[in-house]
Parts: sequence; structure tokens; C-alpha cells
Amino acid sequence: MLGKLLGIFSKDLGIDLGTANTLVYIRGEGIVINEPSVVAVNQKTSHIVAIGNEAKKMVGRTPGHIVAVRPLVAGVISDFEVTSEMLNYFIKKVHPPSAQLFARPRIVIGVPSGITEVERRAVRDAAYNAGAREAYLVEEPMAAAIGMRLPVQEAVGTMVIDIGGGTTDIAVISLGGIVVSKSLRVAGDAFNDDIMNYARDEFKLLVGERTAEDIKISIGSVWKTNETLEGTLRGRDLVTGLPREVLVTDSDIRVALAKSVKTVVEAVKSAIEDTPPELVSDIMHRGILLVGGGALIRGIDRLIEKETKIPVFLAEDPLTAVVRGTGIILEDIEALHDVLLENESDLPPE
Repeated sequence: MLGKLLGIFSKDLGIDLGTANTLVYIRGEGIVINEPSVVAVNQKTSHIVAIGNEAKKMVGRTPGHIVAVRPLVAGVISDFEVTSEMLNYFIKKVHPPSAQLFARPRIVIGVPSGITEVERRAVRDAAYNAGAREAYLVEEPMAAAIGMRLPVQEAVGTMVIDIGGGTTDIAVISLGGIVVSKSLRVAGDAFNDDIMNYARDEFKLLVGERTAEDIKISIGSVWKTNETLEGTLRGRDLVTGLPREVLVTDSDIRVALAKSVKTVVEAVKSAIEDTPPELVSDIMHRGILLVGGGALIRGIDRLIEKETKIPVFLAEDPLTAVVRGTGIILEDIEALHDVLLENESDLPPE
């Protein structure tokens, strides 16, 4: 009875709890929030100053006692309290003030495929701590495949590569389960680090993470084309200590990203090697689905296709594939119950 009453005041939510961004889907309404997974904390008082977009603006621009932190590292919780506060903020944001006191939503959360049972429990506990009535977890490659309306519950092999902010998840799916999975901590954040390291080593220029990310988005490329893209890196000269800017091209970014991209490609090959032959046959026929923010780097689909000899398709709106999948699960949770991560320890805390 109490659960039904709480359900009246609550909106069921699908959440893609990413290292870089958190997306929220409301059942029956669609995606309503897409904000950075960043929280600004006042270290003197331990109070949270800002969350999401407002906190992202503060990165690198705060006084010493205010620190902008990411409570998730490589898709898993590194700061439980801050993650709970962030989830609570997003839950309240989607409920009107009159319903916030009683809001106890059912939540489906996308998590990396390689996380441990302890890490899963931390995500569930953070959701319950933030006010969830029920919390379910689904592996992100599975959610992405469902978000793209692929037949995950049929006896057909489907391969998904999800290049996010903290992790790259590679999974082969069949009959509602993941047959083969690889999860590596080489993704969007590692690409940013590569660009920062390249600028330091090649140009003796110290650039920030936001600058590296901006240049990655504007001219980032892993496949050579006839078109030359140019961008400007601005930072501090390591020799003089003064501001300096350097003109870089897509060729420079390809050199910077080469090692990390090769690691991703090798992991994809390894996953294919571990896949049963019948499912490999399906994948060769149906192709590989590429999702996540890292999938938007120019030419990464063509590079993986060249290296694996299997067609690679970039998902429509790859950034939202996972959260759309959590939304579809919410709409029919009974029919898709088998795709959720569940065991005897999944009950809410006492």
C-alpha cells in the first residue's frame, strides 16, 4: 500500500550514471537531463556548492578550498556520499517541489559490464540512499543494444562497443545475456590525457583537461582523410611560464591518440576471438554497433571495421543509447527482467 502511494508521487527513472555525464530518462516523457557528473565541494565545510552543469563551469577556476570532483571513476563509485548527493539532486530536479518530499522512484541504472559485486552494491546503495523505492542495474552494452531496438532476447549474436568517458565496454549479447565481455579503462578521459601529454612532450605546453577535450571534439580523428582540420591549443609554456598558443591539426591528434585507440582495437579483436563461432557468424552478418561519446571521434568506426573485417555501424545519437535502453526497460520491466543484473543480495537495505 505504501509502495503504491509513493509511486503516485514518483516518476520512474532510467539513469546512465557515467564517468563524464549523467543522463536521466523519465518513463513516458523521455530524456530530461544530460549534465556532467561533476560535483563542487567546499572542503572547509564539506558542503556541496554545485552539481552538474554549474559544477563543470568551476573546473580549474575555483579557490583552493572549493574542489570540483568526479564522484565516479571508470564508471564506478569513488565517493559514495557525493554520488548519493548527486543522484538525490537529479531525482529532485525531475519532480515538482510539491512531490519532492514523497518522491521515491523506481530506478534502472546503467553500469559498466566489468564491475564487481561490491561495486554493484555500492551503486544500488547510493540509489537507495538518494531516495529510490526500487533500484535495478543493467550492463551498459545491454542497455545500449536495447536502446537501439536490437533483438537481445533472441538466439542471435549482437556485438556492442560502448566507448564512454571512463571505460570502453565490449560485449557480445545473445538470449538476453552477455556471452563475452571486455571492459577496459581506456576511453574518453584517457584520450584527453593523451592530448595533454602530447602537448607537453611535443610543444612543451601545459594544457588543461577542458582544453584537451575541446580540441578532441573539434578536430579529433583516428582515420586519415583528404580534409585537414586545424585547432588551437592554449596553455602555459613550460619553459617561460607564460601563456602560449599552438596550432595543431587532426594529424597531431591521430598521433596523440594512436596508442590508446590501438588498445581499444586489440580488445575488440580479443573479444571476437573469445566468441563462439555461431555468434561470430551472426556478428559478421549483422555488424558491430558503436555507441558512447567516444564513438563520435572521426573515423573510429572505419578503423575498427578495417582491423576486424566486420561492418561497424555508428548508433543514431550514440551518447543517449544507454539511457534510452534504461527507459525501454522501465516501460516494460516484467518482459525485460531477464536482462537486469540480479542476485540474492539485490534486496533493498533494511
